[in-house]
Amino acid sequence: MKISGCNQNRCRIFYGWAVALILSTFFLAICLYAGDETGDSASRTGSSDEKIRITAERLVSDSEARFAEFSGNVKATQGDTVITADQLKIFYKSDPKGKAGGSPGEESIDKIVANGNVKIDFENRVAVAQHAVYITETRILVLSGADSKITSGTDYISGEKITYYRTDGKIIVEGSSDKQVEAVIHSGEKGID
Repeated sequence: MKISGCNQNRCRIFYGWAVALILSTFFLAICLYAGDETGDSASRTGSSDEKIRITAERLVSDSEARFAEFSGNVKATQGDTVITADQLKIFYKSDPKGKAGGSPGEESIDKIVANGNVKIDFENRVAVAQHAVYITETRILVLSGADSKITSGTDYISGEKITYYRTDGKIIVEGSSDKQVEAVIHSGEKGID
């Protein structure tokens, strides 16, 4: 297909940028809604029509390999949600049946990988890790690396690997040979006694 006034290389670059921006929007939406287990959109902080801003030192998009990669002081914000990492890579796939909410044949997110100093601030929670992977089809978020942690207020859980199943709210925390799993829960007036 030839677009008038656009040589093939320029069109590929434009297409790559457009795909990267669309995928970034999906990533922020996923992270924005990651803490909401009820599915009630009214309880979410922020909405899909809020402005999204992504900054990084570099963006590489490869439509043949089906990924977009932001690197160097990556910061993504939407409303009160802030995601920072050294690198953010989004893998996408064709959605032939429109299962991801789009039209059949459109691209959809397959997997999101964040590396290096990953921090996700949303609602009253903060997730930190060296490595984070989110699989959209199964709705599973995996945080890994020494001292991976999810904090809510003054409570937290930490371990070498934290697996969060968004569908049912199940969390599995695994320790390492050097360090056990740790959970700090402030129970108020009612304790173990």
